[in-house]
Amino acid sequence: MATQSLQDKIDAHGDLWSMLYDGPVHRFEFPIKPEFSNWVDEQIAWRTSVIFQNMSHHMTDVFLRGPDVIRLLSDLGINSFAGFGPMQAKQYVVCNHDGHVIGDAVLFCEEENAVSIVGKPMAANWVRYHAETGDYDVEVELIDRPSPNLTDRKWFRYQVQGPSADKLFEELNGGALPGIPFFKMGRFNIGPHEVVALNHRMSGFPGYEFWGPSEVGEEVRDLILKAGEKYDLTQIGGRTYPVTAAVSGWVGAVLPAIYTGDEMRAYREWLPAKSPEGRQAIGGSLATGNVEDFYRTPYDLGYGFMVKFDHDFIGRAALEAMAPEQKLKKVRLVWNQQDVVDIYASAFSGGDRYKKIELPVGNYTVAPSDKVLRGDEEVGVSFYPAYSEADRACISLASIRSDLAVDGQELTLIWGEPDGGSGKPTVERHVQKAVRVVVDSKPIKRH
Repeated sequence: MATQSLQDKIDAHGDLWSMLYDGPVHRFEFPIKPEFSNWVDEQIAWRTSVIFQNMSHHMTDVFLRGPDVIRLLSDLGINSFAGFGPMQAKQYVVCNHDGHVIGDAVLFCEEENAVSIVGKPMAANWVRYHAETGDYDVEVELIDRPSPNLTDRKWFRYQVQGPSADKLFEELNGGALPGIPFFKMGRFNIGPHEVVALNHRMSGFPGYEFWGPSEVGEEVRDLILKAGEKYDLTQIGGRTYPVTAAVSGWVGAVLPAIYTGDEMRAYREWLPAKSPEGRQAIGGSLATGNVEDFYRTPYDLGYGFMVKFDHDFIGRAALEAMAPEQKLKKVRLVWNQQDVVDIYASAFSGGDRYKKIELPVGNYTVAPSDKVLRGDEEVGVSFYPAYSEADRACISLASIRSDLAVDGQELTLIWGEPDGGSGKPTVERHVQKAVRVVVDSKPIKRH
């Protein structure tokens, strides 16, 4: 029996908007303990001492090998690949033909003509599709899917960050670390085991993401935890993982721009209905009835600096033709504390109830989008909120009109869905709430 495709699912449903806005929400559960202590202390630790984050289980890893690997990646990505090669990493963004983002991931190149794509599966699936259907001499060697079992994975992947991270690494390495500039790769030791590392600040504080063979992963972890005791090392759990993304400025909850358009039909026919793309859900106050309003450009997500027109790639013509006023800017919004308190207080009153905000992350759907207003004028869109212990406030990343992306700009965010809420089972009946927000023009925090 043939596997149902995403296109089959869309055709059978008959109403794409309802399928995505009113359908069931398949929440991604991080295959790791939600909390090792409590999520407040786990957030505090990355500012005051050092944190250990086990990223071995929740990301998709796709391994590509062959003489056409770089050509394939260049044909699809907005990034330039001039000078890209062994021991280099790159945040990678792919778009559809209209210049809307399908997904992003991190590329790791350890040797010539061999690259791994690590992250959410949307970008990797788009690359796999073209590797299989295009004229490329590329082998897709291995796909590591999310799993709670390290034995199911080729690599362990850990992250250690915080003010004490360098001291801990030097002790484990038996001496000073090699100089590894930001977002560059290098090698050092964790006890007797050599690891490959990326200087990567997911929480905004110094540290490294590093990996090695899964068969020594538990031993490496135990060495880190033991040595980390003197530095007050804290393990962080799955409830805090999405907060690190929001704090560091990464918008991970965007609808991949694949559900409409004839040029994307063949891809939808290739994707299984049970793929992550086939299990997407949207929500929020941006309830326009048009799925394409949930698509974002690289400029909206802060990736404009990555767009390089030194090569041909899918979406280039659309991005080149984009007018300046179409390019939104990514910012952080700090939510008014009293308005947030009012949302919680409504649960304890006899009147209307506002949409609840779960802490530390208020994502009740996979790809939420809420309207941002100045007065009555729509000026942008906000993504799901997270509670930042550093700010003692709810924050969200947003894409807003560039002339309003200045510190202290006051705007309004509409929290909740219209008409009492959608048909999603994750949405209780509620009324919408206007939340005052203040713009922080620098959403990426590095310390």
